Parts: sequence; C-alpha cells; structure tokens
Amino acid sequence: MKKFGLLVSGGSAPGVNALIRSVVRAAENKRVEIVGFLNGYKGLVENNHRTLERSDTANIISLGGTIIQTSRYDDFKNSSTRQKAADNVKKLGLDGLIVCGGEGTMEGAYLLSKEHGINCIGVPVTIDNDVYGTENSIGFDTAVNVAVSAIDKIRDTADSHGQVFMIEVMGRTTGFIAMQVGIATGAEFVAVPETMTDVALIYRHIATVGKGRRTIVVVSEGDESGGAVALSNLLMECYKIESKVAILGHLQRGGSPTSFDRVLASRLGEAAIDSLTTGRKDVLVGERAGNLEFTPIYEAYSRKKQLPNWLVSLSELLM
Repeated sequence: MKKFGLLVSGGSAPGVNALIRSVVRAAENKRVEIVGFLNGYKGLVENNHRTLERSDTANIISLGGTIIQTSRYDDFKNSSTRQKAADNVKKLGLDGLIVCGGEGTMEGAYLLSKEHGINCIGVPVTIDNDVYGTENSIGFDTAVNVAVSAIDKIRDTADSHGQVFMIEVMGRTTGFIAMQVGIATGAEFVAVPETMTDVALIYRHIATVGKGRRTIVVVSEGDESGGAVALSNLLMECYKIESKVAILGHLQRGGSPTSFDRVLASRLGEAAIDSLTTGRKDVLVGERAGNLEFTPIYEAYSRKKQLPNWLVSLSELLM
C-alpha cells in the first residue's frame, strides 16, 4: 500500500479544505494512505503528523481555513532544516509528497526533490494567483468575491457622502486581485505593481466624475506608490483632495469558498493523487482553459506569471 504526505504552507486561502477532502477521498479510491503534516513545512521538520481518514473530511468542503493548518516557515530555507524534513519523509516510508501553497512553497518542494530525491507534486494555493502554470490558484476566486462584496458596501457610503475612497486589496507582487476587483466594482482607477501609478491621472479621473460624486480607487498592496495610505497622502499633498482609506487585508483570506474554488480544489486534489500513483513527479498540477496543466515545479516558482494584457486594457477602457 502506497503512502503519501500532504502539507499546506504559506498564507491561508479559502478552498484548502475542499482540496484536502479531494486528496483523501481520491487516495482511498486508489488504496493510498494520506499522512497530513500539521502547520506546513514546520510540521514536516518536527514530524508533527496524523493519518487522514475519510471521516476527517466529512462536512469540511464549505469551511474556510485548513483542518491541518498552515504556517510560514523561514527556517526551511536552510539546507540543514530540509535535511531533517527529508529524513522524516524517509522514516515514515512516504512514496511522495503533495505540497500546497504559493511560489515559496513550490521552491521548497523543488529543493526537497533536487537535494533528497523526494517525489513532489505541487498544488497552487494562494489568493494572489501569482503561481506560474495555472490560470487560477485555489482561493483566488473567493478572495475576489469577498473584496467585491466589501467594496459594494463601501460604495453605499461613498455615494451618500460623495467621497473618494482608496481601497487596498492584497497582492504584494501582482495585481490579479486588484484588477479583477476594480473591473467588477466599477472603480475609477486601479493601481497595481505591474504598472506605474500616475497620481495626476487619478486626479483627472476624480475631476471627471465631478465634485460631490463618489470615486472608488482600488489599490494593490504592492503598488509602487506604497499602498492606499501613501496614495491618499499623495492625493492630498498634490491636489488637496481628501480621501478615505479602507484596507481589506486578511478579510480576503477567510470565509466559505466559492463554488468555483471548491470545484477547482476538488479537481486538482484528484489530479495530484493520480499523478503520484502513475509515476508523474516534480510538477505543479494546474488548470488552463478547462484542461489540466502539468508544469515543472522549478518553473512554477521561478517564472513570473504575467497579468493578462486584456485585463489592463479593459480596466483602462472602463475607467
């Protein structure tokens, strides 16, 4: 009987429990045992684990967070720490490891494979949607919908008072969330890391809307301006325009996952099990245009995922 390990590393994202459910149930169908490591790579190093049974996955598909928890574990960057992790994998007799997370998580999986020969399958889990090799990462759709819902409520206040609102969403290095949210909420401007933010252009959009009318500006946290607070200060400094700031922050990481994220997580979880049981290894399992994609893990973290040109063009057209 084969035995695979499963861990979730990095920032939490809605849909992970749906992924765990899929992995455990697909494994059961193939007579594979799943060992879940608690708190990601930290649990792998500390050998903190438990066998995951079908009963553990009952009624979790709608829950946010993760039943095996996650963490950011900088010590895993050290080769001696990875050696401990590899030793634990071998002591437990694991035939492979399913690693779920973002770019940093995929780098850890690549190093485990390269240095110690651990068979790894990566699954993209990040609300930032910045992992190369998949159109959508698990958690992204839910994060966008949470932000859209919040901004729809903020708009009521902005409309009532004729205020300018700077609304900051997550995205340290990419503007996927900001662009999708900006278009979906009818924002007058979207500031993202991929493009230079022109404060004068923001002012012109505000002036076009007219005095006493609401203006929504969506700002990615990683924008070169410094984020929503810095952009608000620049607007006051340069044009004497007061704006309110709302930082959505970790609100976007929680909540019940959307049906899209539940289905995506279920599909990628089953594909991860199928990959390991059929001998495929050291790839990221993703999805593009409705088809499964298998990308070398090295590329998944080392190649930059580009913001689609059509998103930027559409946002500019609709401002």
